[in-house]
Amino acid sequence: MSDQPVGPIDATRVPRYAGPATFARLPRADEVDHVDVAVVGVPFDSGVSYRPGARFGPAHVRASSKLLRPYHPALDVSPFAAQQVADAGDIAVNPFDIADAMKTVELAARELGAGGTKLLTIGGDHTIALPLLRAVAAEHGPVAVVHFDAHLDTWDTYFGEPTTHGTPFRRASEEGLLDPARCLHVGIRGPLYSREDLREDGVLGFQVVHADDYQDATVASVVERMRRRLGDGPVYVSIDIDVLDPAHAPGTGTPEAGGLTSRELLHTLRGLVGLNIVGADIVEVAPAYDHAELTGIAAAHVGYELLSVLAKNREEGSAAQR
Repeated sequence: MSDQPVGPIDATRVPRYAGPATFARLPRADEVDHVDVAVVGVPFDSGVSYRPGARFGPAHVRASSKLLRPYHPALDVSPFAAQQVADAGDIAVNPFDIADAMKTVELAARELGAGGTKLLTIGGDHTIALPLLRAVAAEHGPVAVVHFDAHLDTWDTYFGEPTTHGTPFRRASEEGLLDPARCLHVGIRGPLYSREDLREDGVLGFQVVHADDYQDATVASVVERMRRRLGDGPVYVSIDIDVLDPAHAPGTGTPEAGGLTSRELLHTLRGLVGLNIVGADIVEVAPAYDHAELTGIAAAHVGYELLSVLAKNREEGSAAQR
């Protein structure tokens, strides 16, 4: 096969509404001889505490990604030409047993990531961040997490269950998967259970950029703070689509008013260029509550932004070696 990456189906030859049902109409992983970045779905939502439906998120985000184009002008990069991106399909998990599902996700993530392949995972609910972090930490050691969300997701249990979409980062911190000096929440807002939630969150290793900080400061200042916190080590990016205001992402399980705009989120993600990104997830897209594909399109563009950051980092790394 050619040494050049295989990109999406040419939209000038095959209409957007036709072609493969993969992310951005990219090739499947079994159609290429190597994969630098695998887009993989995890259709799982048994860990939710309110609205179900995120198990249908991977298919919805893929369907909403058909308009993505191969050149990113803001970053001056072609994410599908600078690296081989392919769709690895879905990880089939047990919907009746959370612990078993988490084992399946971790094992599949380790297998897919073997040989240096990075994963962009589409959920599914936020429970899946825990096994994904287990797989990443097994390779890289404790990582920084930059977590975009309306909610902290560092609570202890729900109804006595320790593994849910509201607990992944507490479990990850307790298991030593995180670097407690470099973790950050972005976009936090809305009511909490008590003032102790924020104190306990700090003990687990997180600083917080509140959604209101975008109102009181500039995106550039938020990016600067984020980069200082994340530093030079490996970084995992976890994005709950409810970090966006419901006006931009209504199709999610636990919406909160007062969130980021899609423009603010995309600009913040561009600030990750140059950092050592080792993996990412986009979760909590629940298409039953979406309309006009608003949430799916937002999530697809978030994925495109992350792929573009990875491509830009690859290009800059190659240039530095020459």
